Amino acid sequence: QLSLFRFTVKRPFSTSHSSVDSKEMKKFQLLAHKWWDEEGEYAALHSMNDIRVPFIRDTLLSMSSNYHPENPLSGIKILDVGCGGGLLSEPLGRLGASVTGIDPVEDNIRTADRHKSFDPVLAKRIQYKSSSLEEIVEESMETFDVIVASEVVEHVADLETFIKCCSQVLKPEGSLFITTINKTQLSYVLGIVVAEKIMGIVPEGTHEWEKFVPPEELERLLESNGFSVRTVNGMLYNPLSASWGWMESTSLNYAVHAVKSGAQAWSHATDAPSETDIQQRSATAGTAG
Repeated sequence: QLSLFRFTVKRPFSTSHSSVDSKEMKKFQLLAHKWWDEEGEYAALHSMNDIRVPFIRDTLLSMSSNYHPENPLSGIKILDVGCGGGLLSEPLGRLGASVTGIDPVEDNIRTADRHKSFDPVLAKRIQYKSSSLEEIVEESMETFDVIVASEVVEHVADLETFIKCCSQVLKPEGSLFITTINKTQLSYVLGIVVAEKIMGIVPEGTHEWEKFVPPEELERLLESNGFSVRTVNGMLYNPLSASWGWMESTSLNYAVHAVKSGAQAWSHATDAPSETDIQQRSATAGTAG
């Protein structure tokens, strides 16, 4: 079975087996130099760190008995898939994690490498590679404790191949974190018409509604590929305050935490961490969100 899988993923240009969409690559290529402009095209992603970083950190801490106040994610190997310019890799690295960021757009990796080089601590903890997920499967079988794919799955060409590859490179009992956009009428109106065409929160043409993924479909794909879905939380962006918050409804954006099978039973919170929890832990963990 493994050799068959390797055969399929060794063909990165096959439209049926590669998760990389060349049209999507071209979109991000044009904006590769803009990643670290906090007021620019990626402003909403910068502010998303305020909730996605604590969500990842606090979930992982709830599963571990080891806690280092200064480096709470110390000893954890994270793969940031579709890392872009490193907006999520860097705060995870500051929390002590060893982060590998991959992105098929070479200019994104150049930007990420340049930015981390200003911080000697990050230079040691983070490594970037211009690569698709499929291309690292063979060299990285069951290598990572955690995979993060934030705002990525709505851009891939083949979601099932993407999920299978995540399972291949994740250790048993490892965690997968995904944030993405639901496929609803509301997400079309707010996510594309308002956000792109009217308010310009994200560049026009960034998203295609047809590629948005309903949580039910994502859960089905995860469960059928050896994952146990632990948490699904709705997220909401407020353009007036330029900030993100948690909400019960998943009709727009949502975050998923899934665990690769092999995990032992453990208690988990079904809701996102409360703001008080996040503030208290941020104070002790030094989140750079």
